[in-house]
Amino acid sequence: MRQLAKRAIRGDSDAFAQLIELNTQSMYKVARAYFTNDADIADAMSETILISFEKISTLRNPECFKTWLTRILLNQCNQMIREKNREVAAAEFSDIMDESSQYALLEFKELLNQMDEKYRIVLVLYYVEGFKIKEIAELLDIKENTVKTRLKRGKASLKKEYESLDNKQESSKKRIVPCRKE
Repeated sequence: MRQLAKRAIRGDSDAFAQLIELNTQSMYKVARAYFTNDADIADAMSETILISFEKISTLRNPECFKTWLTRILLNQCNQMIREKNREVAAAEFSDIMDESSQYALLEFKELLNQMDEKYRIVLVLYYVEGFKIKEIAELLDIKENTVKTRLKRGKASLKKEYESLDNKQESSKKRIVPCRKE
């Protein structure tokens, strides 16, 4: 990816297109952490691609292309939210899964949807996108300790919500009334 980034910085549009292709799924997952509407996700991604294409010559470190691109995407998502004053939605993962996994994914998305945005974004960037704490701090322009705190609180909140969901499901199973014998 480093070589492609170097070529893109020098103005090679084919190299830039390959970089975008390599990072499309990652961009989708990050944008999906902000929006549920596919049109908004597509808008955020297309604006990010346009901005990054126009500004590729400002990229100083080719090894940091993905981080740089993600930062542009985060800024674009935040700008769209400010402009439209939208409510933020849950992350979605587009992997193909069997039915039980899809059900678990829906539960997970619902749990994420209930979380505060600041925790949800950090969890998605760390666990889904694989960014390091230092990179997340740079992307979100916050301190590393803040990222660690949000990860810890986000995981605790997610666990608490999951346990609460489990308890609700267990109690609904207990409400089944047996048939009377005649």
